Amino acid sequence: MHIYRSALLRFADDGQALYEEDGLLAVAPGADGRERVLAAGSWQALSAPLLAQAGAEAVVEHLPGRIIAPGFVDMHIHYPQTDVIGSPASGLLPWLNDYTFPHESRFVDAGYAGDVAHFFVDELLRNGVTTALTFATSHPASADALFAEAQKRQMRLITGKVLQDRHSPDGVRDETAQSLIDTEALIRRWHGVDRLGYAITPRFAPTSTDAQLRGAGELAARYGDVWIQSHVAENLDEMAWVRELFPDSRSYLQVYADRGLMRERAVYAHCIHLDDRDRALMHETRTAAAVSPTSNLFLASGFFDYAKADAAQMLYGLASDVGGGTSFSPFRTMLAAYFVGREGRDKQGLSLAPSHLWWQHTAGAAKALGLPGVVGNLQPGCEADFVVLNPQATPLIARKTAQAGNLEELLFSLIVLGDDRLIERSHIAQKAG
Repeated sequence: MHIYRSALLRFADDGQALYEEDGLLAVAPGADGRERVLAAGSWQALSAPLLAQAGAEAVVEHLPGRIIAPGFVDMHIHYPQTDVIGSPASGLLPWLNDYTFPHESRFVDAGYAGDVAHFFVDELLRNGVTTALTFATSHPASADALFAEAQKRQMRLITGKVLQDRHSPDGVRDETAQSLIDTEALIRRWHGVDRLGYAITPRFAPTSTDAQLRGAGELAARYGDVWIQSHVAENLDEMAWVRELFPDSRSYLQVYADRGLMRERAVYAHCIHLDDRDRALMHETRTAAAVSPTSNLFLASGFFDYAKADAAQMLYGLASDVGGGTSFSPFRTMLAAYFVGREGRDKQGLSLAPSHLWWQHTAGAAKALGLPGVVGNLQPGCEADFVVLNPQATPLIARKTAQAGNLEELLFSLIVLGDDRLIERSHIAQKAG
């Protein structure tokens, strides 16, 4: 048993933030041998019985001035776009054609894909992201490379080969039948191995034929515990294109529903330009939205409507969407989400509570992924993924956090001023042997 003493942040099942200034986190191997949270709460209340139980086998680590918090969960990110981040463009579709597709064509090379996968996972962990749902490219080698890297780190990660059999240039366009064969082979090879999960991954409706989307839906029905991921309703030009390509579907979102691609563990990035019927469909099917605020601001796509999402009881969580997104840092993403929430010209403006922003990137994101009580939190039974935060990481952060009068002020100071320097340690739940 390993016992940590520091300030401790975690969440109740209803999303309420729980905070102990003098907290205790105890982790120990579970039945499967992987580290899990054994106890979390007040040092004063829990330390004596735990130390008596563990005896000489207890390892106690004191972390004065630090905060232990759940590892962050990124619901939507493109690992092949690691080197596309920060590329200028006039909008989504030019950005794809000018930067993304040419770069992704390089991932046919397994060695190149492996090098990027190694850097990508390093960057996630440096920024405190311990679970991610990520796109690969259309090349099976790209998915193999990322799965292998995540498995080596014992990380919980979900990815999948992109499906895109039309409206894509040579080098990234795949072939319909072979793309589905490759997807099923990857599911059988990787899904459920250690902490890895597979996601059936149509890039977005315009780059898949009806046959490919229906084939993806058939795979989703055959493998009910895999994930599904794609994009929807991000950009007005994209919306118009989808109407031309799929005139028989009521809406962009309905394109996916009509082809068996909406259910629990289905995650659609953006979800900006939805109507009330779309939001009701998201709720009814338990499909989740991956809110990507830095990307949406960068590409001028629009603003996610939190008020209407909450009214429809939609599942959602936060995502970096690198490389359209502008940072791997959850602090940058949470701050951008605050700005998006406040925008009140195109939708109802809300001032999102700092603890709710944090929940969206941890326990809320895990719930939206279909992994509640597994990651994104530090309640007993959770896998022991956590970060150690240093509120004295910079002089300004130290000065500001010292003046915080309550938890919301503390969390907001970290969100506004924080970046990767706040992350002193990212801990991945290890498995003995």
